[in-house]
Parts: sequence; structure tokens; C-alpha cells
Amino acid sequence: MANRSLRGMRIGSHSMESEQGVDFAPRLQAHYDCPNGHTIILPFSVEADVPVVWECRCGAEALLRDASKPEVKSGKPPRTHWDMLLERRTVNELQELLDERLDLLRAGKLRRSA
Repeated sequence: MANRSLRGMRIGSHSMESEQGVDFAPRLQAHYDCPNGHTIILPFSVEADVPVVWECRCGAEALLRDASKPEVKSGKPPRTHWDMLLERRTVNELQELLDERLDLLRAGKLRRSA
């Protein structure tokens, strides 16, 4: 009796639902060409904004077929920690702070961090 209870059915491996009556969103296929000869085909929704450039699996930038490469926007270079520090203090002030901390460290009033 135990062998016929769930015979022919793998529990959890297959869904009992079907795709009958399901309307899928309309899609289009975007073709990207890599400078290294690769072709990438990606499905997008018809309502989506398709990017002009896509990163290929080789790391190069693949360009959408029949599209021109967008112009590179000139922007400000990213600010580093050093740039932001120099906005608050001068190099002479930083040197004085460093000397003070080194004197305290050498005198044994500060513990060394791991």
C-alpha cells in the first residue's frame, strides 16, 4: 500500500500550474555587439528604456545594434578623503597634529592599535 500512495509524482520538483490563461508582458529582443566579436541578445519589456551600452561577459562595452555610442559626459572628478581633509586643514596644521600624536605615542601615553 505504501508504494502506490504517491506513485509517479516527484514531490516539490514539478509545479502543477500551467501557463494556460497567462498573458505575458510584450517583450523585444535587444542585440548588442561586442568589439571582441561577441553578440549578446537580451529580452526587455516594450515599455523599458533599453540601454545603448551593455557590459559584455569579456568586460568590454557592447553597443546596441544600429545605435551610435553616446557622448561621454564630462563631470567633476571624485573627491578623495585627502581632498576633503585639505578643505578643513592646511598641510602645516596636519603636520603639527601628526607630531603631537607621535610624541604622545613615544611617551607611552597612547596605546598602539593592532
